[in-house]
Amino acid sequence: MKEIYFITATNTDVGKTYASEKFLKKFASQNKKVGYFKPIETGVIDKPLDGTKLLNLTQKLNPGFSVSIDDVVPYQFELPAAPFVAKKNTLIEINVILEKITYLQQFCDVLIIEGAGGLMVPIEKDFFIIDLIEKINPTNTFLITPSKLGSINDTLLSLNMLKNYNLNHEWYINLNKDKDSFDLVTLPFYKAYFDTIRFL
Repeated sequence: MKEIYFITATNTDVGKTYASEKFLKKFASQNKKVGYFKPIETGVIDKPLDGTKLLNLTQKLNPGFSVSIDDVVPYQFELPAAPFVAKKNTLIEINVILEKITYLQQFCDVLIIEGAGGLMVPIEKDFFIIDLIEKINPTNTFLITPSKLGSINDTLLSLNMLKNYNLNHEWYINLNKDKDSFDLVTLPFYKAYFDTIRFL
């Protein structure tokens, strides 16, 4: 059975690409053929840096994933901004994204999809990343949260959004900022509030 995992985060620069790399390696270690897809990448000058890096890794883990960077990152925009802004007059066609997913699934057992920014990042005026996740209907959605001060609020808001959309989800802490103070400042609440705490 084909599986799809959507990697999202509480915001930009939280560690979605790093998480995608970790999960690609995890599933590959389980003898599953892995694939990678980043529907939209902004801040692209010569080539999509995140998409290219993860495509290269995926092809090492699964040599049968013989697709092009344009298959893996169909929408590439130069301006480092939300897709709605970065795309300017380009129409981002959701059907094209869904068709690419179907195409890429031919080459893998598990497809890792990396989103752009957080759940409420706009793709069109009335269509957000969380709406794209709902359309894709993945096996599971992995929310990546930071360890910095202030992350509790962003984590709870994002988890509530996923619950409101009835999306299967898990959340993972990327212990990359305020590491020295995380155990004192943030972790006590997580331990009191959640039954399970996962780290990347």
